[in-house]
Amino acid sequence: MQALSWRRRAMFCATSSARPSWEYRCSECGDAFGNFGKRIASELIVSELQADSEAIMSRTIWLGAVAYDPKVVSIWEGMRRYFHEEAHLPVEVVLFQSYESQVAALLALPGDALPRIDIGWNTNLAFVQSEAWSDRRCRPIAMRDTDVGWMTKIVAVTGGPVARLADLKNRTLALGSRDSGHAAILPVYFLGRDAMAEGKDYGTLRFNSDVGKHGDTGTSESEVVRAVLDGRADAGAIGSPFWDAVRAQRLVPEGALTEIWSSPPFNHCMFTARSDLDPALEQQFARALFAMSFDNPIHRSVLEAEGLRQWVAPQLEAYASLREASAQQGFLERP
Repeated sequence: MQALSWRRRAMFCATSSARPSWEYRCSECGDAFGNFGKRIASELIVSELQADSEAIMSRTIWLGAVAYDPKVVSIWEGMRRYFHEEAHLPVEVVLFQSYESQVAALLALPGDALPRIDIGWNTNLAFVQSEAWSDRRCRPIAMRDTDVGWMTKIVAVTGGPVARLADLKNRTLALGSRDSGHAAILPVYFLGRDAMAEGKDYGTLRFNSDVGKHGDTGTSESEVVRAVLDGRADAGAIGSPFWDAVRAQRLVPEGALTEIWSSPPFNHCMFTARSDLDPALEQQFARALFAMSFDNPIHRSVLEAEGLRQWVAPQLEAYASLREASAQQGFLERP
């Protein structure tokens, strides 16, 4: 019996992979896609899909984080180890000195004289800036459980002249770094909504330490508390996590300060994907985060160091106040 001969010809179709689709034709019978041909075609399609998947999984994900403290190095060494050894995801970490530099790398285009990263571990301000400057094409991926429900607290000396917000009229409010959402941007914004305008209804004493770190270091909040205690300011604005630490760790004499006002809740950090990151890579990264467990002792040490128990899906509604505040105060004007 004469052996059948096969030839293949490319049929260019609009496929998701943008690759040619191959048609097999038997020279003897003339039937396109005979049983044997169909099997070969099917195997080729599977092979191409596997190659696509392997290419995605082998592509390095460049992740940016800001080195606001020496502990950041060990935190991200632990996260990188998890990604490589357990999640089998090739993640490499790039540390930046400021969120401005990190956001620029997240938005950088091919050919720009800048480093390029795929994902940024952003503060809430860096997240809304990334969104605004990419025309909302940068995408939120995940956040910490402890990023949900932050508040700004205004504190004053217990028994002093400021016992409620109205008492701040014509007095001095200490604020943290000007690029801190919780210790500067949002308190001014929320007080404005309560008909208390900076420079008109109250004065401010600002501590612009570690600008570029968006308040991560906590240094400016420490300065705020000192100013309230020594009388340079009548009250001060700090984030709720810092206020919790002041009380739990007794960083000031017990009972020395009183909370006189609390802001509406807002959210803090967010993993943010660059606009052209392959969605499959983004999903793999998110799945790897969500697979970390506080019950796993190896995971727990890293999670505790980064200040969370679990990674959670983005909760976007609570960024609206910072987005509006940032626009009003000029933080969304692109450099």
